[in-house]
Amino acid sequence: MSFRSIVRDVRESFGSLSRRGFEVRISGLPGLSGHHRGKSVGSLSALHDRAAIVDQNGWAGLPPELLRDVMKRLEEGESTWPSRKDVVACAAACKAWREICKDIVQSPEFCGKLTFPLSLKQPGPRDGLIQCFIKRDKSTLTYYLYLCLSPAVLSENGKFLLAAKRNRRTTYTEYVISVDSKNISRSSNGYVGKMRSNFLGTKFIIYDTQPPYNAGSLASCQRASRRVSSRRVSPKVPTGSYPVAQVNYELNVLGTRGPRRMQCTMHSIPASALEPEGVVPGQPKQLLPGPFDESFRSTYPSSRFSITDFSSSRFSEVSGVVQPDEEGGEAKERPLVLCNKVPRWHEQLQCWCLNFRGRVTVASVKNFQLTAAPQPAAMPSESSQPPQQQQAQPSSSSSSSSDHEKVILQFGKVTKDMFTMDYRYPLSAFQAFAICLTSFDTKLACE
Repeated sequence: MSFRSIVRDVRESFGSLSRRGFEVRISGLPGLSGHHRGKSVGSLSALHDRAAIVDQNGWAGLPPELLRDVMKRLEEGESTWPSRKDVVACAAACKAWREICKDIVQSPEFCGKLTFPLSLKQPGPRDGLIQCFIKRDKSTLTYYLYLCLSPAVLSENGKFLLAAKRNRRTTYTEYVISVDSKNISRSSNGYVGKMRSNFLGTKFIIYDTQPPYNAGSLASCQRASRRVSSRRVSPKVPTGSYPVAQVNYELNVLGTRGPRRMQCTMHSIPASALEPEGVVPGQPKQLLPGPFDESFRSTYPSSRFSITDFSSSRFSEVSGVVQPDEEGGEAKERPLVLCNKVPRWHEQLQCWCLNFRGRVTVASVKNFQLTAAPQPAAMPSESSQPPQQQQAQPSSSSSSSSDHEKVILQFGKVTKDMFTMDYRYPLSAFQAFAICLTSFDTKLACE
């Protein structure tokens, strides 16, 4: 039996099991006329029966060595979408297959591929960019993020990743982000976060449903603010919104100060993540948040809300400096700060230009490139350092500066309602998409 036939049989068997479980749930309903739409008593037992049927499937009894070899070949052979859906289908076959897929399929940081939905909240690759594009629908105020499947962006549909819907309020604007393109609301199963702006459109805060590594200092100010639909009351509804990043635009009335200037403070990513041995701590293990008790355990009522609010602070006063800890007297770790790359003036074209390497074709005030802001130099104690370490400092600083000059996120226009979005480590697809949404919002004091 060939390798592709094995994968085909697994997908077909899994589909038949899904239909069988659906028929069991239907048979447990009080009636089939449509008048009884409430939950039945047998629906819970039907789910357990379906799990037992899947675990008893013949494919679950394959030897682990053979199964691991099959998964490795599948991972290496199906490296791009849409053929990569076979990897997802194998991971959904049964529990044994899923555990092996978790060990073989690496995160985007190391393999540069988006495979499972969890990859949307994991950092991008270190050695390259993940190329995506955003489609805008002005009639419904919605934005859709797709993964590029070919270099020709204008002639492809792409792999859907995320969707966002703009909701205009009296004093602010809110963008709800979801993995469900048909139900973009805070009460849907696919809700993963949101982004909120002030009235002028100069300050934005990005909220995540997953608690970051420093959730104690980023306590949610809206712990019970999420609306729960009356049709969906479940113990797994997330109740916390964690402010993980803030985007600030400098005041620029009538464009007198030149192009836009923006600064992103990633409170969930430490500045040390850009070091050669640095990591992004607190990466989620699942896309959707856990039950109520897990959400409450990850929050600390006594902690301070350390995100800069929507006050009238200057652009240069945004977080990015070391703050002393009042209790222990130690310095907190700096958050990662991203700044937009300053464009240069082109004399022949008479416009501001940036090198997007062919990914952007239309000039727009929304186009930007983000790089890491230079970190303030620490106070070295020269007397306590040996001569060997003092001589090694210039080489380490040069490598650190080259990492800070890399473009971490770039966003630009290609057609009227289509924009490209390319991101890399340490940003995730969710964070990059939320930052790009800030460029769409109306800015009364920046244009």
